[in-house]
Order: sequence, then C-alpha cells, then structure tokens
Amino acid sequence: MKIFAIGLNYASHNKEMKRTFVSEEPVLFMKPDTALLKDGKPFLLPDFSDEMHYETEIVVKVNRLGKTIAERFAHRYYDEITVGIDFTARDLQRKQKELGLPWEIAKSFDNSAAIGEFISKSEFEDIQNINFHLDINESTVQQGNTKDMIYSVDRIISYISRFFTLKIGDLIFTGTPAGIGAVNINDHLQGYIEDRKLLDFRVK
Repeated sequence: MKIFAIGLNYASHNKEMKRTFVSEEPVLFMKPDTALLKDGKPFLLPDFSDEMHYETEIVVKVNRLGKTIAERFAHRYYDEITVGIDFTARDLQRKQKELGLPWEIAKSFDNSAAIGEFISKSEFEDIQNINFHLDINESTVQQGNTKDMIYSVDRIISYISRFFTLKIGDLIFTGTPAGIGAVNINDHLQGYIEDRKLLDFRVK
C-alpha cells in the first residue's frame, strides 16, 4: 500500500504559506505505510519537533490496478473517500528547506497520515464540490471545499499514474486549504465531510 500526497493544491493555502509560484503540474510526495494512523488511535507528539501542524485533506482510496490512466477515465479508479490529516513537522521542514535538503523526515514520519472512516463517493453528486472541515476541541479551525482545488481528483490520479502503478488500497491525500495550525497535547481532533464526522482522535 502506497500513500501519495499533493502539495500546494489550494490557492488559499499557497497564499498563507507565501508561495508565489504556480506549478504547471501537481506537487507530489509520498509517505510510507508506517505513516498511517487510523481507527481513532491517538497521535503521539514526536520529540523531534516543537511545531507540529495539522493539514486537513480529502483522501481517496484506489479501488483498481491502473497505470497511465487518462483523466477522463480516472473516476473509475476510486469509489471511497474520507477526511485525513497530513501532519507536518513545520520547524523541521523549514530547516531542511533552508539547507536545500529533502524534507521527507518532516512529512513522512510514523503516524503522520491520519485517516478517518471511508464512505462511498456515490453519496455526493459532485466530487469537486464537497465541504470538509476540522474541529479541534469543538471549535472549527480549518474548512474547505473541493471546488477550490487547483488540480481535480481525476487530474491528480491521471498524473500520479504516469509515474507509479496504482494498486488497490493505495491512498491519495489531495491537498489542504488555508487554516493550518499547530496541535498540542490533549487536543481533540474531529474531521468532517459535510456534516458527517469521519475522523475522531486525540493528541497525546
């Protein structure tokens, strides 16, 4: 099982991160399977970061084998979605970037990819018009709508499949809107698609 993630896919997030360039293709990175955090298990704050950020995202699950998928057929390659958190050690990422070094250690560490319960995409009329949000300690801290993606889910799947064979069970984090922020010990995170809670866990 592979975990793919897309960076800089919402203009609002790019603005808050002071990103002035626009990539002609999706910005792609990967996380290992050991990054997966599911079933409501707690996220343990690691000792290598003092600035751990949440990034709330729609996550899609691949349901069939595919390679070099045309965008017009990409909708056939996933049928379930959920909300997830791409945890980022922001201080570590900043340091790595300043040194011109890869920053996988800031994005791909153990338990850095939290996912909620998957639901059928058939519940939604348009995958590119879905509201989602994150509550921390019962207050909404981040919200977005998939209509604001720079690259659609189908475009992302087509792009990834140019380089990597997609297999059943692979996950794709599709990017985060503005509103990222830090998590702290004892925070209670709850993620929603529309009004349905799919993600629920605590920081320890």
